[in-house]
Amino acid sequence: MTALFDLTGRVALVTGSSRGIGTALARGLADAGATIVLHGRDAQRAEATRKEFADVYGEDRVHAVAFDVTDPEAAAAGIEEAEAKAGPLRILVNNAGIQYRVPLLELDPADWERVIRTDLTSAFLVGREAARGMVERGAGKIINICSVQTDLARPSIGAYTAAKGGLRNLTRAMTAEWAGSGLQINGIAPGYIHTEMTQNLVDDPEFNSWILGRTPANRWGSVEDIAGPVVWLASDASNFVNGQTIFVDGGMTVVV
Repeated sequence: MTALFDLTGRVALVTGSSRGIGTALARGLADAGATIVLHGRDAQRAEATRKEFADVYGEDRVHAVAFDVTDPEAAAAGIEEAEAKAGPLRILVNNAGIQYRVPLLELDPADWERVIRTDLTSAFLVGREAARGMVERGAGKIINICSVQTDLARPSIGAYTAAKGGLRNLTRAMTAEWAGSGLQINGIAPGYIHTEMTQNLVDDPEFNSWILGRTPANRWGSVEDIAGPVVWLASDASNFVNGQTIFVDGGMTVVV
C-alpha cells in the first residue's frame, strides 16, 4: 500500500515555495521521495531555501527557479528552466498567491487585477505550460491550492474570494480538457492555517476565538495538515480522482 504514495523519481515544481505554506508542501513531497523544484520571485530567497533543502535531501534532489508567475513569457521560460535542471515535470503545485484586505467599495481596480493575476491567472499560465509536456508524456498531476474562500466569503477580501472561486472552476476546466491525456488535476482548499503570515490573526483574541468557535476541530490548521493531502493527490493513490477540490478545513465549511 505504501508504494501507492511513493514519489521517488518524480519531479515536482511548487510555486511560491521559497517560504510559508509552499515550503511545507515542497518538504512533504520531498519526504515522499520527489525531486523538488522550489520557486519564488526572489532568486536569492529561493536559492537560500534550496540550500536548506539540499542539506536534508541532497543536492541532486533539490533545484530552484525564480520567475513571475503572472507573466506568460516568464511562465513558459520558468517551466523550461525547471525541466532543464530537474527533468520532465510529473507534479505541479500551483501555490503562489497573495491576499489584500480592502472593502470592495474602496478597492482600487489595479489591486483587484493584481490579486486576480496572482491567485488565478498564474495557475492558468503555469499550469498550461506544465501541461504541454505532461499531455505529450501521458501523465501528470496538477494541484491547485484554493481556500475555504472558494466556497465562503468574508468582508474586505472580495478579490481573493473571486480568484479562489475561479480557481475551483479552472481546476474543472483543466480536467475537462486534459484528463483524457492521463492527467489528474485537483484542488486543495485549506482552512485557516497557522503560519508566520497569519500569526497576527492568531494573536488577535477576538479573531482567534471566532476561528476556534467556527471550526468543529476547535483549532487552527497546520502546514503539515495540508502536506499529506497534497502528497496523496500527487501520488498514484489518487489516479482516479479528477476535477475535485478537497477541503482541508477542520470542518469549517460543513457547519452553520
